[in-house]
Amino acid sequence: MMAGLVVWAGIQAKTVNDSLYIPNDLNRILLDDCDACGCAAGNGSSGFESLLNPQFIGIKYFAQHYKAKENLFVKDLTQDQYFNTLQLWGKIPVTKKLSVYASLPFHFHEKKTAQGDIRINGMGDLNLMGIYQVIHSKDNTHQLNGGLGVKVPLGKFDEKGISGVNPSFQLGTGSWDYQAALNYKFQKDKVAVLVNTDYTVKTENKKHYRFGNQWNYAATGFYQIRGNEKTVFSVKAGFQGEVYAANRQFDEMQPRTSGSALYGKLGFETSFRKLSLGTELMLPAYTDLAGGDIEAKSRFSIFLNIGI
Repeated sequence: MMAGLVVWAGIQAKTVNDSLYIPNDLNRILLDDCDACGCAAGNGSSGFESLLNPQFIGIKYFAQHYKAKENLFVKDLTQDQYFNTLQLWGKIPVTKKLSVYASLPFHFHEKKTAQGDIRINGMGDLNLMGIYQVIHSKDNTHQLNGGLGVKVPLGKFDEKGISGVNPSFQLGTGSWDYQAALNYKFQKDKVAVLVNTDYTVKTENKKHYRFGNQWNYAATGFYQIRGNEKTVFSVKAGFQGEVYAANRQFDEMQPRTSGSALYGKLGFETSFRKLSLGTELMLPAYTDLAGGDIEAKSRFSIFLNIGI
């Protein structure tokens, strides 16, 4: 689904001479797949996750809320749409500089219409990404990572769903999509800044429908409030932007399917031994989706990981 690229910036926080340590990981989730494939409603970019364990398996819950037009003949945005995703994910090292990230989502989506609630649920698209450490300074101040990935179409694509206001109300795109990402980290003492960007190229599915390509960008600041050998607690704040190209059917551009949005975000992360817990709230500062037919309202995520 949209998104995809799940590129996520994985971060480990621990104390090194009382400073915040963030190792070399670019891990995104694709993020974190939860995207809703088209003009963002439900878009799969949940943010660039910061992980307290560089090698892990875990579970994540991601919720999104949108307001949409009931149909093309009404003016007001009266329809609530909820995209809920429970995701299994993990990151496994292959060599000192190369690691593999994978995520498998399960979606539980709902939209409230005048005729009654419509629900869809099931497995989403599998995301796989190779992450390579390009630069890592000796003093650990600067770090650059790159990633290439693919989204495997395991989620069901319903052709009937593209006729509504939000064609992204799907479990999957039905297409093989390809991802590329870059992640830069600057760290000094107890402060760290992550800058991320990723791009997803989406292809035509068997129903001759192609969701628009997606570009994500984000910057997040971290501050360690507490840290010792066993426990770390840090807060984070930043912004995330998303830009969606128009969808196409039989190679013809579909009107009112492109858009963009900008979110502000706040959250925290904590770890105890091999366990790490994190949460994040995102609220829109700007939203222009589907020509104004869809409005982003909020996003919330929480994850629990076990270091391996």
